Amino acid sequence: MKIYLAADHAGYELKQVLLDHLKELGHEVEDCGAFEMDSADDYPDVVSAAARSLSNGVAEGLDCKAIVIGASGQGEAMVANRFKGVRCALYYGPTAHTQRDMAGKELDMLASSREHNNANALSLGARFLDTEAAKKAVEVWLKTGFSGEERHVRRIEKIDSLT
Repeated sequence: MKIYLAADHAGYELKQVLLDHLKELGHEVEDCGAFEMDSADDYPDVVSAAARSLSNGVAEGLDCKAIVIGASGQGEAMVANRFKGVRCALYYGPTAHTQRDMAGKELDMLASSREHNNANALSLGARFLDTEAAKKAVEVWLKTGFSGEERHVRRIEKIDSLT
């Protein structure tokens, strides 16, 4: 799978670790920046590069995803979600208590973003995750597939039609 990876200064170090980790997992990774530590950089510049590449890949039917990283991940998710076909989920750590779906199944935020929302981009809050937690989060997110349930397909079609 091709993964577009981007981070601003706050996520730069974590991006470098995840770049190697994703390659070790066998993924093709395109580094969309930042390419050096620059405390004055602006996350919209690097995140938009990854999100635009993902949007183009989605339009071409490619098997691709994006991972974007910033201090909280909030702004990065907002930027990514501006691009057609991009559905970016935000993650900055586990929930404080167990959540369950309507059927009583225990929910995992990362897995749910894939199973229910077919998220194709993940935004990580670097100041809320240590390196090992971020690596594990990426692994869980990437290995989890979309459920394909009709209600989720219907809802995603509605989201994608909003632009």
